[in-house]
Amino acid sequence: MAAAPALIDAHGRAIQYLRISVTDRCDLRCRYCMSENMRFLPRSELLSLDELALVADRFVARGVRKIRLTGGEPLVRSDTLDLVRHIGGHLGQGLDEVTLTTNGTRLDEHAGALADAGVRRVNVSLDSRDPQVFRHITRHGDIAKVLAGITAAQAAGLAVKLNMVALKGLNEGEIAPMLGWAAERGMDLTLIETMPLGEIDEDRTDRFLPLTGVLADLRDRFELLPDTHRTGGPARYWRVAGTETRLGLITPLSANFCDGCNRVRLATDGKLYMCLGHDEGVDLKAALRGHGVAGLDDAIDGALRRKPARHDFRIAAGVAPATRRHMSVTGG
Repeated sequence: MAAAPALIDAHGRAIQYLRISVTDRCDLRCRYCMSENMRFLPRSELLSLDELALVADRFVARGVRKIRLTGGEPLVRSDTLDLVRHIGGHLGQGLDEVTLTTNGTRLDEHAGALADAGVRRVNVSLDSRDPQVFRHITRHGDIAKVLAGITAAQAAGLAVKLNMVALKGLNEGEIAPMLGWAAERGMDLTLIETMPLGEIDEDRTDRFLPLTGVLADLRDRFELLPDTHRTGGPARYWRVAGTETRLGLITPLSANFCDGCNRVRLATDGKLYMCLGHDEGVDLKAALRGHGVAGLDDAIDGALRRKPARHDFRIAAGVAPATRRHMSVTGG
C-alpha cells in the first residue's frame, strides 16, 4: 500500500491512536449512555469487515501506533475476532498495541481467543459490583457474567483495567471499595466523569460527580503516589502505594485534557470524528467506496485540518448534550 504523510493535526498534535467502534449495539442499556429503547443502525450501514481492516491498515501505514476496538459492545458483532486477528498482524510492524473495551458480559467466552490474536490487555466497564446497583445502572445486566469475564481474562494472561463512571447518588460509595478490590486482584482502575453525549432518559446534571473531590477522599483512604504512566488515552495516573495498581482519572469537565489529544474515533457508520465532543465527522465509508485508498487518504487529511483544539463539554441543568450522537455510536 502506498505511503502517505504522518497524521499531524492543525494544532501540531501527532495522531497515533485510533479507536474503532465496530457496532453501536450493546447487550446492556447503561442509563448514562443510552436510552432504554434505542434505535440501532441497520447492519447494512455498517462498515464491512474488509473495510474496517483496510481503514485500520491505512492508519497504521500513516503512523497510528495503537488501535482500540470499542462499541457499543464489540463482542456482540460476530466478526470482531476476525478483525482483531487482522489488526494483530501489524503488531511489531508499526503497531504497538491492539486493545479492546468491553462490558465484560461475553469476555468469559472470548478471552482466550483475544489473547491468541495478540491482545494483551482489555478495559472492562464496571460501575458497580453490587448486583442490584449494577442491574439498575445497566437496566438488566447480570454482574456475575462480568465477574466471570474478568476472571477468564486474567486466566488468559490479559491485563485488566476497570473503567468506572462516577455517578453521584448511585455508586460514589463504591469507588473506594472498587479501588481496594482492584488492588487485591492486580488490576488498574480508571474513574470517568459522566459525559454529555446524546439524549438519554435522565438528567445527567443530577449524576455528575467531579473527580477532584473523589480524589481527595481516596487520598484519605489510600496512599496515592503520582505516576507518569501513559497509555495513549486522556487519563492521569496515581499508583496505590505497596501495589502494582494504578488509579486513573478522566476529567473532561473538571480538568480539560485536550492539549495532549493524540486520537481520533471511527464510528460504526464509517464517519471519522476528530473530537468526542463535536458532531462534525468525515465520511470515510463514502470516500473509500467512491475513490479507494486515495479517496480515503484525502478524507483523512481533510479531517485532520478540522480537528478542534478542544471539546465543548458542559453539564448544567437545561444545557443540551454536546453532541446528538450517543457514546455507543462513536465508541468509548
